[in-house]
Amino acid sequence: MAEGQIYKIHSDFYYIDSGSETVVCKVREVLKKRKEKILVGDFVEYGEGFIEEIITRKNSISRPSVANIDQIIIVSALKEPDLNLLQLNRYIALAKYYNIPIKLCFNKSDLKWDKHLKEKITQIYKPLNYEIVYTSAIEHSGIKAFEKLLKDKTSVLCGNSGVGKSSLINAINPDLNLRTKAVSEKSQRGTHTTRHCEIIKLNDTSRIVDTPGFSNVKFDFLMPADVDSLFDEIKQYGAECKYSNCLHISEDGCNVLANIEKIDSSRYESYLAFVEEAKAFKEMVQYEGQKTEHFKKLINNKHVAKISEKKRQSSRRTIRQNIYKDLNEDE
Repeated sequence: MAEGQIYKIHSDFYYIDSGSETVVCKVREVLKKRKEKILVGDFVEYGEGFIEEIITRKNSISRPSVANIDQIIIVSALKEPDLNLLQLNRYIALAKYYNIPIKLCFNKSDLKWDKHLKEKITQIYKPLNYEIVYTSAIEHSGIKAFEKLLKDKTSVLCGNSGVGKSSLINAINPDLNLRTKAVSEKSQRGTHTTRHCEIIKLNDTSRIVDTPGFSNVKFDFLMPADVDSLFDEIKQYGAECKYSNCLHISEDGCNVLANIEKIDSSRYESYLAFVEEAKAFKEMVQYEGQKTEHFKKLINNKHVAKISEKKRQSSRRTIRQNIYKDLNEDE
C-alpha cells in the first residue's frame, strides 16, 4: 500500500501527492462509516483508487479544515482595511488554542499609514516573542523576509479578506497567478477569492495552504476560565491569583488586575470579549447539556466502526434465526 498527502479535495475526489505524481482517489466505505473526516494535509494510505487509512495527525484546525501544518502566519493590513487589533488577537488566540507556532505579517506598507502604529505593534507583540515582518506585495518590499518565514515549512496564511494573502503568494511565485480582488471602498472589506483549501508548492522548500478564510471565529467552545490560557501575559499573572477559577474581571485577590497597567489595553479588551463568548458555551452546557455519541472504537491501534447496541442486538437475532433455519433444513 502506498502513502501520500492530500493536497486538495473536490467533491468526492481526493488529490494525493505521492512525492512523484498526483493520484486521485475516493474513500473506502469503511472510513465513511467511522464518521472520520479526511482533511487537506492528511497523510493517508491508499491503493487501487481508494484511501484505506488516515495516518495519525500531528495537528489539525477547523474552519478551514486543515491537518499537519507547521505554523500559522497571521496576515494583517496596515491600511485598507485598517488594522483591527481585536481580530488579530482573535487569530492569535485561535492558533494558541491549537498549539501551533505563530508568526505575524503586516502587509500593504506602501500605503499611507500611521507610522506610530509600528511602534505600537512592536510594544504589544515583541514581548510575546512573535516574529514580525512588514511587507508590500505591490512594491515587493519585505518579500524576502516573508519568504524566509516560510522556508522548509507548511504554513497556513490566516487573516481577513482583502489583507493581501493571495497577493503575497503571487509576489513570491508569480507563476501561481492566484486570484486577487480589491477591497471595497464603501465597506473597507475584501471578498474571498479562494474557494477551497489547497496545499500549494511555492518552491522547492516551502508550501502554503491556500484557504477560503477563517470564518466566524468565536470562542464559544471552551469554558470562560480557560480563556486566559490563550493570552501568555494574562496567564503569567493569573497564576498568582487568589482563586484558581479567577476570570480576572473584578474578583478579589486578582493578580492580573493588580498588574493591569503592564498588559496592553487592546489585549485585555480582547480577553474580556472572548470570555463573554465562552460564557455562552458554559450556559449551554449547564442548561441544555450535551450528549456525544461515539461512532468508532480503538482495536489493535486502529479505529473501527462502532456498532450501536440496538444494531448489535438485531444482528445477534439474525444470526440465531439463521442457525435455527439451518438446523430445521438439516432435519
